[in-house]
Amino acid sequence: MTLKNTDERWGAISQAFHWLIVVLILVMAYLGLTMGDLPNGPRKINIYALHKSIGLTILALVALRVAWRLYAGAPAPVPGTPTWQQRIASVTHGLLYALLFAIPVSGWVLNSAAGYPLQWFKLFNLPAITGRSEAVHEAAEGAHEFLFWVLVALVLAHAAAALYHHLFQNDATLRRMLPARRTVATPAPASPSPSQDAPDETV
Repeated sequence: MTLKNTDERWGAISQAFHWLIVVLILVMAYLGLTMGDLPNGPRKINIYALHKSIGLTILALVALRVAWRLYAGAPAPVPGTPTWQQRIASVTHGLLYALLFAIPVSGWVLNSAAGYPLQWFKLFNLPAITGRSEAVHEAAEGAHEFLFWVLVALVLAHAAAALYHHLFQNDATLRRMLPARRTVATPAPASPSPSQDAPDETV
């Protein structure tokens, strides 16, 4: 497998970005949906800090993924894909990238407006991007939650489309985002010896 994308499939780096971000989104969804119900205490504070750190990580990974895609390009559409499906896929990908930027940024605004410190895995602090404001905090909180559910809907639609292509269309839409299987070369059959092919010239 090559590192760079080809016309036929996504390269190893694009695949790594894709699946790492998928895993982190699943972790973030679980934390975001459960941490609010935790009892107040050090564990809740640590879970919120973890949520923020993973959100910042996703923001950085998405920025790197977009930069890599601009450099490495993208595979050509799967042969036989209708133009309307190509356009829907392009719009969906664009919206996914936009949401993966907007959701962490809205969380950053929410945190800044509340006056909370923002650290990345307790290694260093990040600056506030807005002053303390109850109105901004409420608006950012509403946007953060709304954008999350839009992301859930788009991710489910994206996954359903990939499975449809894989199971019913039997094309390479999903396979080219998975590691390629190594094929074992089979030895060519031995050619017959001259003595086997030569006609019998004895009388």
